[in-house]
Amino acid sequence: MAARTSSEPTSATLPDEGRTNGPGRRVAIVGAGMIAAVHRRSARMAGAEVIGVLASSSARSAKAARAWQVREAFADIDAVAASDADVVHVCSPNATHAPFVETLLSAGKHVICEKPLGVSLEQAERMADLAARSGLVATVPFVYRYHPVVREIRGRAAAGDFGAWNLLHGHYLQDWLLSARASNWRVDAGLGGPSRAFADIGSHWCDLVEWVTGERFAHLTAQTAIAVPQRPAEFSATFTLGPDGAERVGVSTEDIATVMLRTTTGVPASVVISQVAAGRKNRLWFELDGSDASAVFDQEHAEAFWLGEESGSRRIVRGPDHGTVEQRRLSYLPAGHAQGYADCFDAFVADTYASIDGQEPDGLPTFADGLRAARIVDAMLRSAGTSEWREI
Repeated sequence: MAARTSSEPTSATLPDEGRTNGPGRRVAIVGAGMIAAVHRRSARMAGAEVIGVLASSSARSAKAARAWQVREAFADIDAVAASDADVVHVCSPNATHAPFVETLLSAGKHVICEKPLGVSLEQAERMADLAARSGLVATVPFVYRYHPVVREIRGRAAAGDFGAWNLLHGHYLQDWLLSARASNWRVDAGLGGPSRAFADIGSHWCDLVEWVTGERFAHLTAQTAIAVPQRPAEFSATFTLGPDGAERVGVSTEDIATVMLRTTTGVPASVVISQVAAGRKNRLWFELDGSDASAVFDQEHAEAFWLGEESGSRRIVRGPDHGTVEQRRLSYLPAGHAQGYADCFDAFVADTYASIDGQEPDGLPTFADGLRAARIVDAMLRSAGTSEWREI
């Protein structure tokens, strides 16, 4: 098959091999929470120098700068824009994304911005347009694209191994907001935006399934639910619980979304999204059913995928010595030496830096993909309010 020719590489490629990430690349991080720490680690793995951090207050910036051993505790976004950073990773609350990114792009900084791009479709459109006109590299961490077996499924799909798609379905389930004691800035619509669960994790599922299959969702109908109507008024750190007896406030963003979709070619699809599914920590799962074969990917067990055929089924294990070119590139450890989410993030950041250096990495998610996600989220919200099918 064309996607798996004998001329493909037969050895693992370490994350920093074959890159021209440039000597002395300087990076600033906006945000100091859990995901900001992930960005910092990946930037360092890609050979960059993290020069400074901007947190939610001067005190938090100073504390993060000390903990990370970086030279700058930035006072505000203008200080970041005026710094000698080449690339800025924006990992702050969603409501800050648009004003921060617009300031940074206008200052000539390459940007990695956490999704969603903005808290409205209009913001996302404006940001994507500014990025396109700037000529700068602007990416969004849809990092599940970087699981090697996801690349393998995509390569096989492109080679025609699955035939015509009959059905696309799956779910993305978490439980970190199951407790009524759990709260976070994401729960506040003013900081996180009008959609929570779907914008946060449903966007990952939609991006991944569209990218792997080559299909594009055209219409959807959705319903949402709030399982925990009141949460603590004081925010706790992600994945932690607030104290008993804390003051409670009403919740307006969804814990759960169920969505039915149709693609431009008429393929039916469905997805269930929840942040209150007990025992599910980060289960991004999809099944792609074709006329010749099916594939299942489970992010919590990402070393292999399930391949179904009429004659039976089998597990296809990740490894650097077989499979598609991209699967081999990203499988930098031998099979049985587990790679996971952090490795995906490392590869995404390294590919972003390689793009800045003029390379064209396959599958790098850009602001155009972030805008696509914003359009799907907007359609979901419009449908959930009316129970009608909506065009994306």
